[in-house]
Amino acid sequence: MNTAEYLIKKLEELGINDFFGLPGDYNFNILYAVENNPNTNWIGCTNELNAGYAADGYARQRGFGAVITTYGVGELSAINAIAGSYAENVPVITIVGAPATKCIENKTPVHHNFYEPKPFAFEEAHKPVVAATAFLNRDNAKLEIDRVLKVFVKERKPVYIAIPLDIAVTEISDRSVDYSWTSDKDTLDTVINKILEKIEKSEKPVILGDSLIKRFDCRLEFREFVEKSGIPVTNFLMGNNLIDSDYEKYLGMYYSKFRNPAAQEALEGTDCLIAVGAIYGDLNSFGFNLPYKINSQIAIYGTYTCINNIKYENVKMQDVLEGLSSKIEHRDYEIKKPDTGYKKTAEPQGKLTSEYIYPRLQEFVKDNDILVVETGIVPHGMCQIKFPKNVEMHTQTLWGSIGWATPATLGICLANPKSRVILVTGEGSHQLTAMEIGNMLRRGIKPVIIVLNNGGYTIERVLSNDPDDKFNDIMQMNYSKFARVFEGEVWATRVTTEDDFDKALKVTQIMNKLCYIEICTDKMDMPKLTEDVFSSVKTDADKNSKTVQENYCETKKETPKLDDNLNFETHVHKSLKELGE
Repeated sequence: MNTAEYLIKKLEELGINDFFGLPGDYNFNILYAVENNPNTNWIGCTNELNAGYAADGYARQRGFGAVITTYGVGELSAINAIAGSYAENVPVITIVGAPATKCIENKTPVHHNFYEPKPFAFEEAHKPVVAATAFLNRDNAKLEIDRVLKVFVKERKPVYIAIPLDIAVTEISDRSVDYSWTSDKDTLDTVINKILEKIEKSEKPVILGDSLIKRFDCRLEFREFVEKSGIPVTNFLMGNNLIDSDYEKYLGMYYSKFRNPAAQEALEGTDCLIAVGAIYGDLNSFGFNLPYKINSQIAIYGTYTCINNIKYENVKMQDVLEGLSSKIEHRDYEIKKPDTGYKKTAEPQGKLTSEYIYPRLQEFVKDNDILVVETGIVPHGMCQIKFPKNVEMHTQTLWGSIGWATPATLGICLANPKSRVILVTGEGSHQLTAMEIGNMLRRGIKPVIIVLNNGGYTIERVLSNDPDDKFNDIMQMNYSKFARVFEGEVWATRVTTEDDFDKALKVTQIMNKLCYIEICTDKMDMPKLTEDVFSSVKTDADKNSKTVQENYCETKKETPKLDDNLNFETHVHKSLKELGE
């Protein structure tokens, strides 16, 4: 088969059936390979940035995603989305249709490049935000595709492949290649034994779960380890709903000092933290107020594990968790079981505020729903919900690129068409990428979309010296009417009171259409958690910076990095030799 057909076939085998992007004359041969494959679909988006966000959402739900763009103008438009995927370990492959090999070799000034051509400039631009890149030619096409896809599967991060026009239709071998990898057995045994030894010596161990558990598809293994160990468990914001909130050893979500003292006290008092898939970002960990030193604990990641500041490479998170579950002895730890979730809403009466919106959404969410939550103030309201069983919540808390959630919803709906998808976004973010509503209607997708209209960038108003700064004002739109601009079946409404919001949510449950609800509040209305967190962020910026520096760096000085495979004498000779060199 030809190069493009081979790449699409290998990606289909990884579970990618939908490819997002925009057409351009340099990528037509790649698009033909998508359309000619009976198991893959081309999903044309409004712009390349939206396509990248949609592929990101698809990958979060399905495991892997793909975006196809044209050279230069297209790939640079998508690069912000790819950077977000890189930041949060979301495996999206960027496939770029490039000019013909002769144009590249002769540095011909063809369109979508500079007058003094730099043929590989855009590949270079991607290198900081992907795990691997390849620019295919006559000699390396199959080898490079296989090399990059091995990294894609192992690291679960974005990768980049550029395919010149002529190379896309060049025939290559379709010999099957296995992209899976296995843990190093000796290292794995060492890791499991050291973790068990540390747990057995501890009196107050705590497990902390986070979003990389999802990225490396280890939810079941994580839950089994938690339940078999009996160790109390908590999570960061992006790790929401990894554990059933009714589980007897669940400490609730970690909000630092702002909420839920049970989780805060447990982490403050632990003598053995087992952090699984944790992302230590300011918003994810609620301002770096971490009551423990990260490097001195156990940190289990997708392809490596750290114990007491020693890094053990080439061990899978899945294998580590399974090994621990098979050997750990269950202990019964006492915990202060916190109340989770909002109290039941009162009868609707006044104007709409956050105090009613989020408790009412808690009642609206049902088993197996998928929530897509935009960055800003919305995650602080949504993360406090007590979720029903098997609910998935997607946020982009670390990268925090406003506008991500609307196109991501398109990708998530296509990745899992049988579940109800609920998008909750602010109107400032929604404006950036709202054209993808048309694509949802075009493809018969029917999410429930809730747009919070509070007259501008409220999260920025909180952080500004003056909440009335004009740069936080935005163009006003009638969003409910905007949704009706597109062809397709849509039910849209605009609400300003608790009663109207209540009725609108009830209507969505009988509508077999895309449902779009614009909810209007005062411009400074926000969850109380947002007020608390960001007032602390503003006042404690210097202290928080110092705290995270201590958490990451101090333990490096405390713990020597000995090679476990060397005895002490050999290690000393090795160190002296390195010093001499």
